[in-house]
Amino acid sequence: MATSWGSLFQDEQQLEELARQAVDRALAEGVLLRTKQEPSSSDVVSYAPFTLFPSLVPCALLEQAYAVQMDFNLLVDAVSQNAVFLEQTLSRARTGSLAVWGHLCSFSSALVLLIAQEKERNIFDQRAIENELLARNIHVIRRRFEDVSEKGSLDQDRRLFMDGQEVAVVYFRDGYMPSQYSLQNWEARLLLERSCAVKCPDIATQLAGTKKVQQELSRAGMLEMLLPGQSEAIARLRATFAGLYSLDMGEEGDQAIAEALTAPSRFVLKPQREGGGNNLYGEEMVQALERLKDSEERASYILMEKIEPEPFRNCLLRPGSSARVVQCISELGIFGVYVRQGKTLVMNTHAGHLLRTKAIEHADGGVAAGVAVLDNPYPV
Repeated sequence: MATSWGSLFQDEQQLEELARQAVDRALAEGVLLRTKQEPSSSDVVSYAPFTLFPSLVPCALLEQAYAVQMDFNLLVDAVSQNAVFLEQTLSRARTGSLAVWGHLCSFSSALVLLIAQEKERNIFDQRAIENELLARNIHVIRRRFEDVSEKGSLDQDRRLFMDGQEVAVVYFRDGYMPSQYSLQNWEARLLLERSCAVKCPDIATQLAGTKKVQQELSRAGMLEMLLPGQSEAIARLRATFAGLYSLDMGEEGDQAIAEALTAPSRFVLKPQREGGGNNLYGEEMVQALERLKDSEERASYILMEKIEPEPFRNCLLRPGSSARVVQCISELGIFGVYVRQGKTLVMNTHAGHLLRTKAIEHADGGVAAGVAVLDNPYPV
């Protein structure tokens, strides 16, 4: 598909000039990251990597992604409320046991507690959220898990207090990887989960997003069990699924491993990890499967059919690098907002999108992993 800027890819001088202007605009608009050298300080910052031009996205696919977002909100909520399903699914993946507390409080005047990492390069989008809340007279305090362990407490009604101030909402920007949990941090997370403060996300919702849960949801009849009577939503959801396969011990897992070893280019091996840079492809995947095929450890992975998007050209801008036109692929995500109080649905809607683009030479990795860059869709 042709674009009005396609001819610019051949003009290096024009590209460099456009890149300089775009970088200045990004800095002026706050598209910022702390540096790798000083992730705990904002004394020196740089722009977040991004594409010089928007990337073409077919209107039909963009509309489909927005249309299915609210279905995914409902599905994730249904999974999070089904403790038996989560326990059975995740026990095979060695992700741990689940305990869910259901206790509602009313808040007259309370804070938002943001659980932050000590080293946080991506602090500026967090500050933007803080500023938006402050404009609505909602105050945010930033604390680490260690601070919660030392100074957090619950009263007899399970109200959460931090430094003597009541907390209404806990917003997690830490705690998504096992390496982020010491024993002290686990104890802090348990304290937060036991409280009646709203958690974003609570532990059940966080576990609902694991790879093993995604694989189980692809099984025949599973969506019907979780979303009874919602055939249209189920059809929209299934239309987005790629092939997902269990590696549990047994005939099903043996067959999946055999197929992957026979045709490794068709598959990707995924552990129960987030953040990018954890998936295994090609020869690395083959070596891992050969090592895991007779071990129960294999159940902590899933196998997925590789998605093969159509490559396109764009110019990627990164700090310290010259403008560079390369073959790219993109990944589109839609933000959702979902609020439920008890059994009453308060809000279910979409709230914008995130398009991440990377050079085709990279098999895996997101923006935080230093591989993908921020992008904007150009509907065609």
